[in-house]
Amino acid sequence: MKILVSDPLSEEGLAILRDSGIPVDVKPGLSEDELCAIIGDYDGLVIRSGTKVTKKVIEASNHLRVIGRAGVGVDNVDIPAATEKGVLVMNTPSANILSAAEHTCAMILAAARNIPQAHESMHKGEWKRSKFSGIELNGKTLGIIGVGRVGGEVARRLKHFNMSLVGYDPFLPPEVAADIGVRLTTLEEVIQVADIMTIHTPLLPETRNMISMPQFKMMKPSAVLVNVARGGIVNEDDLYQALKEKVIAGAAFDVWCEEPLCENEKKLLELENLVTTPHLGASTVEAQERVAVEIAESVIKYLRDNEIVNAINAPRGKLDPITAQYLPLAERLGMAAAQLNGQRPIDNLEVSFNGELADKNTRMLNLSILIGIMKSMVGQGNANIVNVEALAKSKGIVVKESKNSNAVVYDSTIGVRIETKGDVFDLVGTIVAHEPRLVGINGFRFEIPMSGGMLLARYRDTPGIIGKVGKVLGDNGVNIAMMSVGRDAPMGTAVMALSVDNPISTEVLKLVDEASGFEDSKYVFIE
Repeated sequence: MKILVSDPLSEEGLAILRDSGIPVDVKPGLSEDELCAIIGDYDGLVIRSGTKVTKKVIEASNHLRVIGRAGVGVDNVDIPAATEKGVLVMNTPSANILSAAEHTCAMILAAARNIPQAHESMHKGEWKRSKFSGIELNGKTLGIIGVGRVGGEVARRLKHFNMSLVGYDPFLPPEVAADIGVRLTTLEEVIQVADIMTIHTPLLPETRNMISMPQFKMMKPSAVLVNVARGGIVNEDDLYQALKEKVIAGAAFDVWCEEPLCENEKKLLELENLVTTPHLGASTVEAQERVAVEIAESVIKYLRDNEIVNAINAPRGKLDPITAQYLPLAERLGMAAAQLNGQRPIDNLEVSFNGELADKNTRMLNLSILIGIMKSMVGQGNANIVNVEALAKSKGIVVKESKNSNAVVYDSTIGVRIETKGDVFDLVGTIVAHEPRLVGINGFRFEIPMSGGMLLARYRDTPGIIGKVGKVLGDNGVNIAMMSVGRDAPMGTAVMALSVDNPISTEVLKLVDEASGFEDSKYVFIE
């Protein structure tokens, strides 16, 4: 058994690896071909952001059991290839939180008091006190977009500056936010009232360019925007215009759309009212030591004892075979239920196992359901088999489980019921011919594959509805792969479930509703 460390790692982390008694080779700076040539000799690989663990590298490995990423991001690892090969991928999701929160506070203070600009001026031999007059944080309003782990730590620190704290987080219950002193409100109000606005959300399709010129124009002219989260959440061209034209007073950014900066981004460095750092959120001695120590300990635990910590791709080898085949269904049910619920806190989550599954250990199935729910909330890759319970708990989500060994139609079914303000989404799924199927929603029975795009709609059962729906979708280039309808009675209330090959835009969905008279329709995409 051997471990390869292919990126620089702190001595504390290396000491833990060496003290384990497992031989350790430290070879930073390897090319892909060089790594491919030697990876077959190793059971464990420890990396940071420098090493690219491509499909080619993984396929060249013969004994590799675990890839340990000292840090959070794993975009330099081919996760699907690792999973297919049976290689566990681990990271250190919590080691950087405090450093990122403290860097956010530092950026806020630097921008509020013009510290970098004053520093540069003095180094030029100048003494311009009046030019760099700043603002106090005392009595100001801090707006937090994303009151999660980092956003929450920022809130805990800056409330001691006597700041009023308002936040936007559609997944966080108000009482949880209130415990750390944050009043939850709408995104629009946060933008409008904040003197300092700080961003702490993942980069998702729905958060890309979340802050653009319309939002800048909603902000106070005296406001300062801070981003230590992810590049791309703020439209950088609009940021440049907003700062140059003094639409807002200033900004402080640690993250960028392209890193290092591309030529188009470098124009931002010309702005005097922008504080910049080169993605230093996690760059502290303590954070680097923590990530090294944590990943070293995790890799050793797995190689020695098969103990899994902070897994990105969930292991499934030890599961009961019947339970294992229902894991994809469980995750997809959670994902579909969360998408139907939309951007609202979940008040109640009930999970039911019926038939053969009722007699099995269903913990992994519960976790898979939570992973599906949380992936729809916090982004692909953040939720995993280890951290999903903590993530769900931070959003006030707790699974209430029930079991019934009596199966009516199928050998086993899984039910996922989400309750939110005034709405209930009760989904039932099963496995048919090794394929996850959605077989019911809110008491209506049908059968449709749980993969790709799905259109789910409630309506009055009248002649011609199916034809109208098909025509509108066809006219707009949406191909129907499968259709199933469930109803409570002839000419009564019905639910239509469509499997489609093409995305359905909001505009097309509106046309479908207008043509068919749907009472409620939703488009869901299952990856």
